[in-house]
Amino acid sequence: MTSFNHSIAIIGAGPAGLMAAEVLSQAGLSVAVFDAMPSAGRKFLMAGKGGLNITHSEPFESFLSRYGTQRAALEPMLNAFSPEALRAWMRGLGIETFVGTSGRVFPTEMKAAPLLRAWLHRLRSNGVHFHMRHRWLGWDDDGALRLSNPDGEISVKPQATVLALGGASWPQLGSDGAWVTWLQARGVEIAPLQSANCGFEVAWSEHLREKFAGAPLKSVALTFTDTQGYAERRLGEMVISTHGVEGSLIYAFSRRLREYLHVHGSATFTVDLLPGRDAERVLAEISRPRGSRSLSSHLQSRVGISGVKAALLREVLSQAQFADAAILAKTIKALPITVNATRPIAEAISSAGGVSFNSLDQNLMLTALPGVFVAGEMQDWEAPTGGYLLSACFATGRSAGLGVCDWLNRHQKF
Repeated sequence: MTSFNHSIAIIGAGPAGLMAAEVLSQAGLSVAVFDAMPSAGRKFLMAGKGGLNITHSEPFESFLSRYGTQRAALEPMLNAFSPEALRAWMRGLGIETFVGTSGRVFPTEMKAAPLLRAWLHRLRSNGVHFHMRHRWLGWDDDGALRLSNPDGEISVKPQATVLALGGASWPQLGSDGAWVTWLQARGVEIAPLQSANCGFEVAWSEHLREKFAGAPLKSVALTFTDTQGYAERRLGEMVISTHGVEGSLIYAFSRRLREYLHVHGSATFTVDLLPGRDAERVLAEISRPRGSRSLSSHLQSRVGISGVKAALLREVLSQAQFADAAILAKTIKALPITVNATRPIAEAISSAGGVSFNSLDQNLMLTALPGVFVAGEMQDWEAPTGGYLLSACFATGRSAGLGVCDWLNRHQKF
C-alpha cells in the first residue's frame, strides 16, 4: 500500500468533491483529491462553455419544487446552502454574479474558468493536495482504495472517503458510472442510471432530417400530460435534431417524458407554434382569401409560419388536411410530436438514478460502508437545467464534508 499522509480522500474533482474538500480543509483536516482527468472540473468547465448558469433566483419554494420526488431529501441541504449563500460564497472568491432576464444566475464574466481558478487556488492554499490522472477502481480485499495512474496502481486507506464521481453523462469528461458495480457489490442500493436533461427520438421523415436538423424552434409552447394526469404548458425553445428533439424546453419535461415512455412505450406532447395568438385569430387569418399566392406564402404572410414550423406541419398533416383551414389552424395551436426513446445517457446533460438515499444516513454516509460518504450527481436525484443541478452539487458536497467532520468527531478520529 502506498504511504498516505492525508486524513481524507475525495474521489472526483467536480463541484461536489471540491466543495467537500473546502469544508474539510477549513476544518483543519488533511485532504487529498483524486480524479481520472488531467485537470480538475472538466465537466464544470464544459457546463460553463456557453455561459455558466450557476443557480436560479426564483422564489425558494419554486426553486425547491424543481427537485421533484427527491425534494424532501435535498431540502435541508439546499436550505443550508441556498442560492443566495452560493452567490455570497462566489463573492468571497472575487466572482460577482448577476440575474438574467429568465431569473437564472450567472457570473459577470459568464465563464466557469475564472471561478474554478480562484477556487482551486484557495483550496491549494488551504493545503488540499490534487492527484490527477488517478482513476478509482474500487476497493481491495483490505478495504483500501484502489487507484490507477500512469505509473501503475496504488492503494490508499484514509480515515474517511468522499465519493463524488458524477453520474454517467459526458463519460469523456470522467463521469462514466463505473462505480455502480463496485457499490452494488458492497450492498449499496442503486437506482438505475438513466438519461436526464436529454434529447428524445422521433421518427422524422428523411426530408425533415436532411433540411431542418439543427433548426431552432423558437417562441413556442409545449404541453404535456404526465403519468399522474398532470398537464403543464410551458413557453420556450427547442431544437429539431437528426434523431428527434432536444433543447431547454424538452429538458424541462425530460423526467416526465421518460417516465411516460417507461409505462407506455411512447409519449406525445403538443407544440403551440403561435402561443401569442388564440385559435380563433389564427383560423380567421389563414381563412382569408389568398388569391394567387401559394398556401405556404399565405401562411407566412398571414401568421408568420415558415421554415421549420411549416415543415413540421407538413410532417403531421396530409396534403388535404394542410389545405383545410380548420384542421391547419388547430394543428398550428397543438402540433403533436411523438417521442419513442431517450437519447443515450452519454449524450445527456445529466443523469437520473444513482445511490439511493435509503442507503445514506443523515450525514450522507453509506450505512453499508462506514466512513464512506457520497455527494453530487452520484446520488439518486435529478433536476432540470437552470442552475438547479449545480446548486444541488454544491449543497450536497458541503453536507458531505460536514458529515465527515461530524463522523470523525463522534469516533474521536479528528
